[in-house]
Amino acid sequence: MKKYALSFGLAAAVIAGFAFKSSGNLQLGDKAPMVEREMEDISGKKYSLKDLTKENGLLVVFSCNTCPFVIGWEDAYPELGELTAKHNVGMVLVNSNEAKRKGDDSMDAMKKHYTEAGYNSQYVIDSNNELADAFGAKTTPHVYLFNKDMKLVYKGSIDDRYEDRKDKPSKHYLKNAINALVKGDKIEPATTKQIGCSIKRVKA
Repeated sequence: MKKYALSFGLAAAVIAGFAFKSSGNLQLGDKAPMVEREMEDISGKKYSLKDLTKENGLLVVFSCNTCPFVIGWEDAYPELGELTAKHNVGMVLVNSNEAKRKGDDSMDAMKKHYTEAGYNSQYVIDSNNELADAFGAKTTPHVYLFNKDMKLVYKGSIDDRYEDRKDKPSKHYLKNAINALVKGDKIEPATTKQIGCSIKRVKA
């Protein structure tokens, strides 16, 4: 995959923490909302979260095509795809950047990026950022891990490489959470700081 030189001294406009209109703010133990809402995948098929949930749960990653934070982390996406498949956990990448749907986050752009980045899970469009609003998702990336009952067991970041993506992570938050989930162990930490570009929502 093409390597990008990333600077994390980004303008505040793309960093997590911006206020947005949202109807949800999922907490640990909450059930996933809108599980039957169908979203179009790059394959042309439509899937709901319910469709994609496997025996041990579902990993939902809010993502996009061009955010430097996503690009810095997305080398982990194929690994996570393999790990979730191994443990019978579903995985879906969700593009909620509705305000950029005619540009960088169009379906055609998503298909192209999917191939270039070597993704191996579903990559769907969240029309009008409705799923992101229901979750209270703030950034790309922002990850949510659900158990077999679709109750939230982990949310936040993929790992601890917040500042320099060239460094190897010292704490694999999400991988550890997935492994703990399938073993029935306590997930610790179950919530971590998410950081990334703000989701580009449509204006109300």
